Amino acid sequence: MTACLLTCLMMLSAGAQAQARIIPNVVYGHKDGMALIYDVFQPEQNANGAAIVYMVSGGWFSRWTEPENRLASFASMLAEGYTVIAVHHGSAGGHLSLMLGLDADDGMADSDDPIMQAGNGVAAVVAYFPPVDLRQMTGPNDRFPALDFPQELAAGISPLLLADRNDPPVLLIHGDADELVNISHSERMYSALQEAGVVSEFITIEGGAHGFRGDDAQEAAMARLEWFNQHLLD
Repeated sequence: MTACLLTCLMMLSAGAQAQARIIPNVVYGHKDGMALIYDVFQPEQNANGAAIVYMVSGGWFSRWTEPENRLASFASMLAEGYTVIAVHHGSAGGHLSLMLGLDADDGMADSDDPIMQAGNGVAAVVAYFPPVDLRQMTGPNDRFPALDFPQELAAGISPLLLADRNDPPVLLIHGDADELVNISHSERMYSALQEAGVVSEFITIEGGAHGFRGDDAQEAAMARLEWFNQHLLD
């Protein structure tokens, strides 16, 4: 199954409906004694054989909710036949999507873990308002305690520094009124991708704040779906 990555914090119209088979609470790992899970949403008809890995997060942590509550957010993707895998984790969606897309490898053949033996490359990435240079963000932080880690580790998890010609196509979407993650993050990321020769596009949502709503969300969602259809489907 072909896969791609999508950041979170997207809302579609309240009336959007979707029909899907839901496989909830699939355990993919453990951290500090806690299970890490994802939910799978499979379209009931017209499946196209591709999957979107959706990062459920905001503010450097994931919020859990009943999977049924996410159906409206995934309606357009399910209607196009995509399977959606909603992953609960401990990062920020745009940042993690870029990290997974730009820092993929072919697997470790000598690993005892069959999962680690497999490559983890993806076919395309969409990132909404991503922080891309953590060198500017580490240290004590009352609001986002996940960012309180040694500054010398920041470069290794800064997508800005990881762009190379082998990366998958990347779409960046950012609002120019974002007061939490300045649009300069996406501007710099786009420049790095272009310089590396990566197929990429940058869309600015005029007046868009952090966490798209209403018409901004619809504009971003349409662009996202077009990107997936362009790069995932034959």
